[in-house]
Amino acid sequence: METKNLICIQCPMGCPLEVTMENGEVIKVSGNTCKRGEIYAKKEVTSPTRTVTSTVKVENGELPLVAVKTKTDIPKSLIFECMAEINKAKVTAPVKIGDVIIENVCGTGVPVVATSNVK
Repeated sequence: METKNLICIQCPMGCPLEVTMENGEVIKVSGNTCKRGEIYAKKEVTSPTRTVTSTVKVENGELPLVAVKTKTDIPKSLIFECMAEINKAKVTAPVKIGDVIIENVCGTGVPVVATSNVK
């Protein structure tokens, strides 16, 4: 059996979690004070994901960059590949919050969207 210790990030409580695994499967989660902690722990040790935030170059805009993020989480293992795609991207002003900057980042089906406006 293997034990992993985590701090839950699903609410401000920051519960210390202990996850017991056997053969790659979660057997037990302890330390959580709510169900969200158990769900987070299981996901984090078996298939971690993250939302990626960054900026993209803007041509002909009042600002040189626009803030962007992945619309939903992507696999943690794809963060550097995702950032490489974002760093290559350029957009022409105007840009509005919610505009899709990259349709399908890293083949995940997840779009990268603008999180600020640039005139």
